[in-house]
Amino acid sequence: MRLAAAALGLALALIGTGLRAQTPDSLARQVRERERAFAATMAARDHAAFGTFVSEEALFFGRTVLRGRQAVVAAWARYFEGPAAPFSWEPESAEVLGSGTLALTGGPVRDPSGRRVGTFNTVWRLEADGVWRVVFDKGCPPCDCSQAP
Repeated sequence: MRLAAAALGLALALIGTGLRAQTPDSLARQVRERERAFAATMAARDHAAFGTFVSEEALFFGRTVLRGRQAVVAAWARYFEGPAAPFSWEPESAEVLGSGTLALTGGPVRDPSGRRVGTFNTVWRLEADGVWRVVFDKGCPPCDCSQAP
């Protein structure tokens, strides 16, 4: 019995060590890939899959604040109508807190011709089931960086 308890303790310690052993870079890669998969739902016109990336308590900021997965998924349904995606996005950056549970991604939003029409910022949370989901999402118009202040 003691041997079984010791083995269980060792297994749990190794699992915990494995979780802590992930580097900020490896976690950022995970979140960046999760963002790419999220964006792929738009390109694939897969509204149902889109919803799986959104946390139950997500906030999406736009003209109004959408509160919760149900509201976000309902409001975004119009973007999934028709055969062609009205826009696309891709992560240029991904950063993860030292705790490994919260991350920020950002990058360009492009129209169907590829022209940059905005920038997105998304906060991801590693949820209890071990899946990264969006908790905050906010876009903004592109910056005209060619003009000096």
